Amino acid sequence: MDDTDRALIALLREDARTPVAELAARLGVSRGTVTNRLRKLEQARVIVGYGVRLRPDADAGAIRAWMGVVVEGNQTRAVIASLLAEPGVSALHDTNGRWDLLAELRVDSNAELSAALERIRLIKGIATTETNILLATYR
Repeated sequence: MDDTDRALIALLREDARTPVAELAARLGVSRGTVTNRLRKLEQARVIVGYGVRLRPDADAGAIRAWMGVVVEGNQTRAVIASLLAEPGVSALHDTNGRWDLLAELRVDSNAELSAALERIRLIKGIATTETNILLATYR
């Protein structure tokens, strides 16, 4: 990847639906160059998909929380598999520092959050967790 590829990716992060002609104009290259670079980035699996970002308040009924997870011993793979199977876990991250894993939880009610936390607490290999409910998102 070169600077043009990085600039193209940055523009797509702002708006993945930006037309190729506009991308080319903003980058100062031809439309063919943009099309070829997109194709190569997709084939190299640098770009693996395009998505939709919602305003933080668009799903106002959802309850979101972050959960830090400490894993016992060398059971990380088994814990990851179990957490990925948990319907309340919308994203899971490997991290360093205090927590081994950081899970983003997304549920529709306090009752669903309570049930998800209870199921997660029963996962073999989890030593401890700490959950923080997201109150507001600014960006």
